[in-house]
Amino acid sequence: MSQVFLLLSLLSFSSCIQVSSAESFKNVMAKWMMYRDECFRNISSESPLTGVVCNSTFDKFACWPDGLPNTTVGVACPWYLPWHSEVRHGLVYLECDAEGQWSKQRNASECVSRDPSQINMQHYGRILSQFRTMYTVGYSLSLGALVLALGILVAFRKLHCMRNNVHMNLFASFILRASSILIKDAMLERPDTFHVAQDITAELEVEWLVENETAVGCRVAMVMMQYSILANSYWLLVEGIYLHSLLVVTVLTERNYFGIYLCIGWGAPLIFVLPWVIVKYLYENEECWVQNIHMEYWWIIRSPILLAVVINFFIFIHIIKILVSKLRAHQMRYSDYKFRLAKSTLTLIPLLGIHSVLFSFVTDESTSHGALPLRLTKLFIDLFFNSFQGLLVAILYCFVNKEVTVTTFNTLTTSE
Repeated sequence: MSQVFLLLSLLSFSSCIQVSSAESFKNVMAKWMMYRDECFRNISSESPLTGVVCNSTFDKFACWPDGLPNTTVGVACPWYLPWHSEVRHGLVYLECDAEGQWSKQRNASECVSRDPSQINMQHYGRILSQFRTMYTVGYSLSLGALVLALGILVAFRKLHCMRNNVHMNLFASFILRASSILIKDAMLERPDTFHVAQDITAELEVEWLVENETAVGCRVAMVMMQYSILANSYWLLVEGIYLHSLLVVTVLTERNYFGIYLCIGWGAPLIFVLPWVIVKYLYENEECWVQNIHMEYWWIIRSPILLAVVINFFIFIHIIKILVSKLRAHQMRYSDYKFRLAKSTLTLIPLLGIHSVLFSFVTDESTSHGALPLRLTKLFIDLFFNSFQGLLVAILYCFVNKEVTVTTFNTLTTSE
Protein backbone atom coordinates (compact mmCIF):
# COMPACT_ATOMS: atom_id res chain seq x y z
CA MET A 1 0.00 0.00 0.00
CA SER A 2 1.06 3.58 -0.34
CA GLN A 3 3.69 5.25 1.78
CA VAL A 4 1.29 8.01 2.78
CA PHE A 5 -1.27 5.50 4.05
CA LEU A 6 1.39 3.79 6.15
CA LEU A 7 2.79 6.97 7.60
CA LEU A 8 -0.66 8.17 8.54
CA SER A 9 -1.38 4.78 10.05
CA LEU A 10 1.75 5.15 12.15
CA LEU A 11 0.88 8.70 13.19
CA SER A 12 -2.70 7.69 13.92
CA PHE A 13 -1.48 4.72 15.96
CA SER A 14 1.09 6.71 17.92
CA SER A 15 -1.17 9.65 18.68
CA CYS A 16 -4.30 7.69 19.45
CA ILE A 17 -5.88 7.66 22.88
CA GLN A 18 -6.66 4.35 24.47
CA VAL A 19 -10.41 4.84 24.35
CA SER A 20 -13.14 2.23 24.45
CA SER A 21 -15.55 2.04 21.57
CA ALA A 22 -18.27 3.57 23.76
CA GLU A 23 -16.33 6.76 24.35
CA SER A 24 -15.09 8.79 21.45
CA PHE A 25 -11.93 10.78 21.23
CA LYS A 26 -13.87 14.04 21.17
CA ASN A 27 -15.64 13.17 24.42
CA VAL A 28 -12.35 12.44 26.15
CA MET A 29 -10.87 15.70 24.93
CA ALA A 30 -13.96 17.62 26.07
CA LYS A 31 -13.80 16.01 29.52
CA TRP A 32 -10.10 16.80 29.80
CA MET A 33 -10.77 20.48 29.08
CA MET A 34 -13.59 20.51 31.64
CA TYR A 35 -11.26 18.96 34.21
CA ARG A 36 -8.55 21.51 33.39
CA ASP A 37 -10.94 24.48 33.69
CA GLU A 38 -12.32 23.14 36.97
CA CYS A 39 -8.78 22.82 38.29
CA PHE A 40 -7.91 26.40 37.40
CA ARG A 41 -11.10 27.65 39.08
CA ASN A 42 -10.26 25.75 42.25
CA ILE A 43 -6.70 27.08 42.26
CA SER A 44 -7.84 30.69 41.83
CA SER A 45 -10.50 30.41 44.56
CA GLU A 46 -8.23 28.93 47.23
CA SER A 47 -5.93 30.97 49.44
CA PRO A 48 -2.31 29.95 48.78
CA LEU A 49 -0.15 28.69 51.64
CA THR A 50 2.66 30.91 52.87
CA GLY A 51 6.29 30.00 53.23
CA VAL A 52 8.18 27.36 51.29
CA VAL A 53 5.56 25.23 49.52
CA CYS A 54 4.99 23.53 46.20
CA ASN A 55 2.37 25.74 44.56
CA SER A 56 -0.91 24.30 43.36
CA THR A 57 -0.82 23.54 39.66
CA PHE A 58 -2.27 21.59 36.75
CA ASP A 59 0.42 19.48 35.10
CA LYS A 60 -1.72 18.48 32.10
CA PHE A 61 -2.66 15.25 33.81
CA ALA A 62 -3.92 15.94 37.34
CA CYS A 63 -4.83 18.91 39.53
CA TRP A 64 -2.42 19.36 42.45
CA PRO A 65 -3.09 21.36 45.63
CA ASP A 66 -0.35 23.16 47.53
CA GLY A 67 2.19 20.69 48.87
CA LEU A 68 4.44 20.89 51.91
CA PRO A 69 8.19 20.35 51.46
CA ASN A 70 9.52 16.79 51.73
CA THR A 71 6.07 15.25 51.34
CA THR A 72 4.32 13.10 48.76
CA VAL A 73 0.95 14.42 47.65
CA GLY A 74 -1.70 12.04 46.39
CA VAL A 75 -4.84 12.98 44.45
CA ALA A 76 -7.58 10.86 42.90
CA CYS A 77 -7.10 9.55 39.38
CA PRO A 78 -8.58 12.14 37.02
CA TRP A 79 -12.21 11.53 36.17
CA TYR A 80 -11.73 12.29 32.47
CA LEU A 81 -9.86 9.00 31.95
CA PRO A 82 -11.93 6.69 29.70
CA TRP A 83 -11.28 3.82 32.13
CA HIS A 84 -11.99 5.88 35.25
CA SER A 85 -14.51 3.31 36.50
CA GLU A 86 -11.62 0.84 36.83
CA VAL A 87 -9.34 3.20 38.76
CA ARG A 88 -11.79 5.44 40.65
CA HIS A 89 -10.28 4.36 43.98
CA GLY A 90 -6.71 4.85 42.77
CA LEU A 91 -4.38 7.76 43.44
CA VAL A 92 -1.66 9.50 41.49
CA TYR A 93 1.35 10.70 43.51
CA LEU A 94 3.79 13.58 43.16
CA GLU A 95 6.69 14.49 45.46
CA CYS A 96 7.37 17.97 46.78
CA ASP A 97 11.08 18.45 47.51
CA ALA A 98 12.72 20.47 50.29
CA GLU A 99 13.03 23.56 48.09
CA GLY A 100 9.34 23.72 47.27
CA GLN A 101 9.60 22.28 43.77
CA TRP A 102 7.41 19.54 42.36
CA SER A 103 9.15 16.44 41.07
CA LYS A 104 9.13 16.06 37.29
CA GLN A 105 8.12 12.41 37.58
CA ARG A 106 4.76 11.39 38.95
CA ASN A 107 3.63 7.91 39.99
CA ALA A 108 0.41 7.15 38.11
CA SER A 109 0.62 3.38 38.30
CA GLU A 110 -2.73 3.16 40.11
CA CYS A 111 -4.41 5.04 37.24
CA VAL A 112 -3.34 2.68 34.47
CA SER A 113 -5.99 0.50 32.88
CA ARG A 114 -5.64 -3.24 33.52
CA ASP A 115 -7.76 -4.11 30.51
CA PRO A 116 -5.84 -6.63 28.33
CA SER A 117 -6.76 -4.69 25.19
CA GLN A 118 -5.19 -1.55 26.66
CA ILE A 119 -2.03 -3.46 27.59
CA ASN A 120 -1.82 -4.86 24.06
CA MET A 121 -2.15 -1.39 22.59
CA GLN A 122 0.65 -0.15 24.83
CA HIS A 123 2.80 -3.01 23.54
CA TYR A 124 2.00 -2.10 19.95
CA GLY A 125 2.71 1.52 20.82
CA ARG A 126 6.26 0.68 21.89
CA ILE A 127 6.77 -1.19 18.63
CA LEU A 128 5.52 1.79 16.65
CA SER A 129 7.89 4.06 18.54
CA GLN A 130 10.75 1.88 17.30
CA PHE A 131 9.32 2.04 13.78
CA ARG A 132 9.40 5.81 13.94
CA THR A 133 13.04 5.80 14.99
CA MET A 134 13.83 3.41 12.14
CA TYR A 135 12.18 5.44 9.40
CA THR A 136 13.62 8.70 10.77
CA VAL A 137 17.12 7.26 10.40
CA GLY A 138 16.24 5.99 6.92
CA TYR A 139 14.86 9.28 5.66
CA SER A 140 17.72 11.26 7.20
CA LEU A 141 20.34 9.10 5.46
CA SER A 142 18.37 9.19 2.22
CA LEU A 143 18.01 12.97 2.39
CA GLY A 144 21.75 13.52 2.80
CA ALA A 145 22.67 11.09 0.03
CA LEU A 146 20.04 12.45 -2.38
CA VAL A 147 21.06 16.08 -1.89
CA LEU A 148 24.67 15.14 -2.68
CA ALA A 149 23.64 12.99 -5.67
CA LEU A 150 21.39 15.72 -7.08
CA GLY A 151 24.17 18.27 -6.62
CA ILE A 152 26.58 16.08 -8.60
CA LEU A 153 24.17 15.58 -11.51
CA VAL A 154 23.33 19.29 -11.63
CA ALA A 155 26.94 20.48 -11.32
CA PHE A 156 28.46 18.51 -14.20
CA ARG A 157 27.05 19.53 -17.59
CA LYS A 158 28.40 16.41 -19.28
CA LEU A 159 25.87 14.43 -17.26
CA HIS A 160 22.90 16.45 -18.53
CA CYS A 161 20.87 14.12 -20.72
CA MET A 162 17.31 12.82 -20.85
CA ARG A 163 18.04 9.83 -18.62
CA ASN A 164 19.76 11.89 -15.93
CA ASN A 165 17.12 14.63 -16.17
CA VAL A 166 14.52 12.04 -15.24
CA HIS A 167 16.82 10.78 -12.46
CA MET A 168 17.27 14.33 -11.14
CA ASN A 169 13.53 14.85 -10.90
CA LEU A 170 13.18 11.49 -9.17
CA PHE A 171 15.91 12.52 -6.70
CA ALA A 172 14.10 15.82 -6.13
CA SER A 173 10.84 13.98 -5.41
CA PHE A 174 12.65 11.74 -2.91
CA ILE A 175 14.16 14.83 -1.27
CA LEU A 176 10.75 16.50 -1.05
CA ARG A 177 9.21 13.35 0.43
CA ALA A 178 11.94 12.88 3.05
CA SER A 179 11.94 16.58 3.96
CA SER A 180 8.16 16.82 4.30
CA ILE A 181 8.02 13.74 6.52
CA LEU A 182 10.86 14.91 8.77
CA ILE A 183 9.35 18.42 8.97
CA LYS A 184 5.95 16.95 9.80
CA ASP A 185 7.48 14.90 12.60
CA ALA A 186 9.39 17.93 13.92
CA MET A 187 6.23 20.07 13.95
CA LEU A 188 4.23 17.38 15.69
CA GLU A 189 7.00 16.43 18.10
CA ARG A 190 5.69 15.08 21.38
CA PRO A 191 7.16 13.58 24.54
CA ASP A 192 7.87 9.86 24.55
CA THR A 193 4.48 8.37 23.90
CA PHE A 194 4.74 4.90 25.23
CA HIS A 195 6.18 4.92 28.75
CA VAL A 196 2.63 4.78 30.01
CA ALA A 197 3.26 3.29 33.42
CA GLN A 198 5.57 6.18 34.29
CA ASP A 199 3.70 9.00 32.57
CA ILE A 200 0.08 8.60 31.60
CA THR A 201 0.02 12.12 30.19
CA ALA A 202 2.07 10.85 27.30
CA GLU A 203 -0.51 8.17 26.68
CA LEU A 204 -3.30 10.69 26.44
CA GLU A 205 -1.40 13.63 24.95
CA VAL A 206 -4.66 15.52 25.05
CA GLU A 207 -3.24 18.99 25.33
CA TRP A 208 -0.87 18.37 22.42
CA LEU A 209 -3.82 17.29 20.31
CA VAL A 210 -5.88 20.30 21.38
CA GLU A 211 -3.09 22.71 20.55
CA ASN A 212 -2.57 21.18 17.10
CA GLU A 213 -6.21 20.54 16.27
CA THR A 214 -6.70 23.75 14.33
CA ALA A 215 -3.07 24.68 13.66
CA VAL A 216 -2.71 25.75 10.04
CA GLY A 217 0.92 24.68 9.96
CA CYS A 218 -0.02 21.20 11.10
CA ARG A 219 -2.47 20.72 8.24
CA VAL A 220 -0.13 22.30 5.70
CA ALA A 221 2.53 19.79 6.75
CA MET A 222 0.10 16.92 6.20
CA VAL A 223 -0.91 18.24 2.77
CA MET A 224 2.72 18.69 1.72
CA MET A 225 3.55 15.20 2.91
CA GLN A 226 0.76 13.70 0.86
CA TYR A 227 1.66 15.70 -2.24
CA SER A 228 5.33 14.75 -1.96
CA ILE A 229 4.53 11.05 -1.63
CA LEU A 230 2.16 11.20 -4.60
CA ALA A 231 4.81 13.06 -6.63
CA ASN A 232 7.43 10.50 -5.66
CA SER A 233 5.13 7.64 -6.71
CA TYR A 234 4.51 9.26 -10.08
CA TRP A 235 8.19 9.98 -10.72
CA LEU A 236 8.82 6.30 -10.04
CA LEU A 237 6.15 5.65 -12.66
CA VAL A 238 7.88 8.07 -15.05
CA GLU A 239 11.13 6.13 -14.58
CA GLY A 240 9.29 2.96 -15.55
CA ILE A 241 7.64 4.56 -18.58
CA TYR A 242 10.94 6.07 -19.77
CA LEU A 243 12.89 2.84 -19.36
CA HIS A 244 10.15 0.90 -21.14
CA SER A 245 10.12 3.40 -24.01
CA LEU A 246 13.89 3.05 -24.44
CA LEU A 247 13.49 -0.69 -24.89
CA VAL A 248 10.42 -0.83 -27.13
CA VAL A 249 10.23 2.47 -29.06
CA THR A 250 12.45 2.65 -32.13
CA VAL A 251 12.47 6.43 -32.52
CA LEU A 252 12.09 8.47 -29.33
CA THR A 253 11.75 12.26 -29.43
CA GLU A 254 13.07 12.86 -25.94
CA ARG A 255 12.50 16.60 -25.79
CA ASN A 256 8.79 16.28 -26.50
CA TYR A 257 8.36 13.43 -24.04
CA PHE A 258 10.15 15.24 -21.20
CA GLY A 259 7.37 17.83 -21.01
CA ILE A 260 4.86 15.01 -20.62
CA TYR A 261 7.02 13.45 -17.91
CA LEU A 262 7.06 16.74 -15.99
CA CYS A 263 3.27 16.93 -16.16
CA ILE A 264 2.92 13.35 -14.93
CA GLY A 265 5.49 13.66 -12.13
CA TRP A 266 4.65 17.08 -10.69
CA GLY A 267 1.23 17.90 -12.15
CA ALA A 268 -0.76 14.69 -11.75
CA PRO A 269 -0.48 14.66 -7.92
CA LEU A 270 -2.21 18.05 -7.77
CA ILE A 271 -5.24 16.58 -9.55
CA PHE A 272 -5.78 14.29 -6.55
CA VAL A 273 -4.43 16.33 -3.64
CA LEU A 274 -6.55 19.43 -4.28
CA PRO A 275 -9.91 17.57 -4.25
CA TRP A 276 -8.81 15.73 -1.11
CA VAL A 277 -8.00 19.03 0.62
CA ILE A 278 -11.41 20.44 -0.34
CA VAL A 279 -13.24 17.33 0.88
CA LYS A 280 -11.30 17.27 4.16
CA TYR A 281 -12.00 20.95 4.77
CA LEU A 282 -15.72 20.66 4.03
CA TYR A 283 -16.61 17.29 5.52
CA GLU A 284 -13.80 16.07 7.80
CA ASN A 285 -12.15 19.22 9.13
CA GLU A 286 -10.95 17.72 12.40
CA GLU A 287 -7.68 17.76 14.30
CA CYS A 288 -4.62 17.74 12.04
CA TRP A 289 -6.29 15.79 9.20
CA VAL A 290 -4.48 12.70 10.45
CA GLN A 291 -7.40 10.38 11.05
CA ASN A 292 -9.58 9.11 8.22
CA ILE A 293 -13.06 8.92 9.68
CA HIS A 294 -14.71 8.39 6.29
CA MET A 295 -12.48 5.99 4.40
CA GLU A 296 -14.12 6.82 1.06
CA TYR A 297 -12.45 10.25 1.20
CA TRP A 298 -9.11 8.57 1.72
CA TRP A 299 -9.49 6.73 -1.60
CA ILE A 300 -8.97 10.09 -3.34
CA ILE A 301 -5.34 9.78 -2.23
CA ARG A 302 -5.03 6.01 -2.04
CA SER A 303 -6.33 5.04 -5.49
CA PRO A 304 -3.88 7.06 -7.66
CA ILE A 305 -0.91 5.71 -5.71
CA LEU A 306 -2.24 2.18 -6.01
CA LEU A 307 -2.73 2.76 -9.74
CA ALA A 308 0.87 3.95 -10.16
CA VAL A 309 2.18 0.94 -8.24
CA VAL A 310 0.18 -1.53 -10.34
CA ILE A 311 1.20 0.08 -13.66
CA ASN A 312 4.85 0.11 -12.63
CA PHE A 313 4.65 -3.55 -11.63
CA PHE A 314 3.38 -4.56 -15.08
CA ILE A 315 6.05 -2.38 -16.70
CA PHE A 316 8.63 -4.13 -14.52
CA ILE A 317 7.41 -7.57 -15.63
CA HIS A 318 7.51 -6.54 -19.29
CA ILE A 319 11.00 -5.07 -18.93
CA ILE A 320 12.24 -8.29 -17.33
CA LYS A 321 10.80 -10.29 -20.26
CA ILE A 322 12.58 -7.98 -22.71
CA LEU A 323 15.86 -8.32 -20.80
CA VAL A 324 15.52 -12.11 -20.76
CA SER A 325 15.00 -12.23 -24.52
CA LYS A 326 17.92 -9.88 -25.18
CA LEU A 327 20.27 -11.81 -22.90
CA ARG A 328 19.27 -15.08 -24.54
CA ALA A 329 19.86 -13.58 -27.97
CA HIS A 330 23.48 -12.92 -27.03
CA GLN A 331 23.87 -16.65 -26.25
CA MET A 332 25.72 -15.99 -23.02
CA ARG A 333 26.88 -18.74 -20.72
CA TYR A 334 24.12 -19.77 -18.35
CA SER A 335 25.98 -18.57 -15.25
CA ASP A 336 26.70 -15.16 -16.82
CA TYR A 337 23.13 -14.98 -18.07
CA LYS A 338 21.72 -15.54 -14.58
CA PHE A 339 24.10 -13.02 -13.07
CA ARG A 340 23.23 -10.29 -15.58
CA LEU A 341 19.51 -10.94 -15.21
CA ALA A 342 19.68 -10.91 -11.42
CA LYS A 343 21.70 -7.69 -11.46
CA SER A 344 19.25 -5.99 -13.80
CA THR A 345 16.28 -7.13 -11.72
CA LEU A 346 17.74 -6.02 -8.40
CA THR A 347 18.64 -2.56 -9.69
CA LEU A 348 15.17 -2.09 -11.18
CA ILE A 349 13.35 -2.90 -7.94
CA PRO A 350 14.38 0.27 -6.02
CA LEU A 351 14.20 2.42 -9.15
CA LEU A 352 10.59 1.46 -9.86
CA GLY A 353 9.45 0.93 -6.25
CA ILE A 354 8.35 -2.64 -6.94
CA HIS A 355 8.51 -3.53 -3.24
CA SER A 356 5.30 -1.49 -2.79
CA VAL A 357 3.36 -4.31 -4.43
CA LEU A 358 3.92 -6.61 -1.43
CA PHE A 359 1.03 -5.23 0.62
CA SER A 360 -0.73 -3.01 -1.91
CA PHE A 361 -4.09 -4.69 -1.42
CA VAL A 362 -3.93 -5.04 2.36
CA THR A 363 -6.15 -2.07 3.12
CA ASP A 364 -6.76 -0.16 6.32
CA GLU A 365 -10.28 -1.54 6.48
CA SER A 366 -9.08 -5.16 6.32
CA THR A 367 -6.62 -4.66 9.18
CA SER A 368 -8.66 -2.45 11.49
CA HIS A 369 -10.26 -5.25 13.50
CA GLY A 370 -8.27 -8.12 14.94
CA ALA A 371 -5.42 -7.98 12.42
CA LEU A 372 -2.91 -5.73 14.16
CA PRO A 373 0.04 -8.13 13.66
CA LEU A 374 -0.57 -8.05 9.90
CA ARG A 375 -0.86 -4.27 10.01
CA LEU A 376 2.40 -3.95 11.94
CA THR A 377 4.14 -6.30 9.51
CA LYS A 378 2.91 -4.19 6.64
CA LEU A 379 4.01 -0.99 8.36
CA PHE A 380 7.50 -2.29 9.06
CA ILE A 381 8.20 -3.63 5.58
CA ASP A 382 6.89 -0.58 3.75
CA LEU A 383 8.33 2.00 6.13
CA PHE A 384 11.72 0.31 6.09
CA PHE A 385 11.98 0.00 2.31
CA ASN A 386 10.44 3.40 1.58
CA SER A 387 12.63 5.27 4.04
CA PHE A 388 15.87 3.70 2.76
CA GLN A 389 14.79 3.61 -0.90
CA GLY A 390 16.15 7.09 -1.60
CA LEU A 391 19.56 6.14 -0.20
CA LEU A 392 19.67 3.01 -2.36
CA VAL A 393 18.62 4.89 -5.50
CA ALA A 394 21.27 7.57 -4.90
CA ILE A 395 23.96 4.91 -4.50
CA LEU A 396 22.97 2.82 -7.53
CA TYR A 397 22.27 5.62 -9.99
CA CYS A 398 24.88 8.16 -8.92
CA PHE A 399 27.62 7.13 -6.51
CA VAL A 400 28.49 3.78 -8.14
CA ASN A 401 27.30 4.65 -11.65
CA LYS A 402 30.25 4.33 -14.01
CA GLU A 403 29.33 7.33 -16.17
CA VAL A 404 28.93 9.58 -13.13
CA THR A 405 32.10 8.44 -11.37
CA VAL A 406 34.25 8.74 -14.53
CA THR A 407 32.88 12.20 -15.37
CA THR A 408 33.34 13.41 -11.81
CA PHE A 409 36.88 12.04 -11.61
CA ASN A 410 37.92 13.48 -14.99
CA THR A 411 36.46 16.89 -14.20
CA LEU A 412 38.13 17.09 -10.81
CA THR A 413 41.52 15.92 -12.09
CA THR A 414 41.36 18.33 -15.05
CA SER A 415 40.57 21.29 -12.80
CA GLU A 416 43.60 20.48 -10.67
